[in-house]
Amino acid sequence: MTAAVGRHGAAGGPDDEDYAARMTTTAIEGIASLESFPGMLDALWSSVRLSVAARSAVDPDASGIDTWEAVVNAMQVGSTLFQVTGAADGTVECRIHHEIRRLPAIGPKQIANCPNWLDAFWFAVVCRDHKRMTALCEVPLETLRASGAAHDGYLYHWVAALQAYGTHRQADMVEELKQAFQQSHPDVVRIAPRDWLQQISYPPINLFYRFVKRDHDGFNDALVEALELHKAYWSHEDRDFDVSGLWAVGPLAMACFAYDGGFPVNVASEYLPIQLLNRAWLGEFPT
Repeated sequence: MTAAVGRHGAAGGPDDEDYAARMTTTAIEGIASLESFPGMLDALWSSVRLSVAARSAVDPDASGIDTWEAVVNAMQVGSTLFQVTGAADGTVECRIHHEIRRLPAIGPKQIANCPNWLDAFWFAVVCRDHKRMTALCEVPLETLRASGAAHDGYLYHWVAALQAYGTHRQADMVEELKQAFQQSHPDVVRIAPRDWLQQISYPPINLFYRFVKRDHDGFNDALVEALELHKAYWSHEDRDFDVSGLWAVGPLAMACFAYDGGFPVNVASEYLPIQLLNRAWLGEFPT
């Protein structure tokens, strides 16, 4: 039996179509000017993610190629962010929006932090880009620490657990996941807001645990819970206008892991675009 989790907010209308088109244009223009203005990478990273969210408002199933292109653009910019901050000098070549672009290495910067690493990794998982996933798994934790961003300790363990999984280090993954669980307890966390911790940040950790345990029923139960928590977070009056909440990229990435691993994903929701979950666009164009 398939469980359904409805999305908060109204269905997309003409204003949403116009907004999605404008955000797409802004993102593509930013990509086109990146080689001339490489210092705008931080702003571009925000722009490409906003473009994906805006497309989600009008194409919740990701059935249009414009949505797939927006998701791929976000993946490519996210991985580029860690390419240029992971090198101290020289030039980095990266494919973004169908073209190879050359950007200067910039070394560790605040943008190369744990939340951005997680988002970049989620996009790579959703796009099933194993080369980029591996590259992100090889980013040293020292690079993230050198960003100077203030994080709770559990985020470093969470990143380390995913990196260990991606590089086939089973024992390290188990230990890092254990530490991520322990240090993400609300009584331990000091920096992250409690609602963000419990409704957005923690659920993918729980989903990943169910995934690596091969707990099919537990995974689906946790996926429903994750989407309900996501919905509650973004339904708050301070956030319900924000299109960023119209899809749940962390739970979606975990659902993609499960789908590819042979799990029956018995949850339907516009927070989980079905054409991204089932790999419908894979191979449409080089990524």
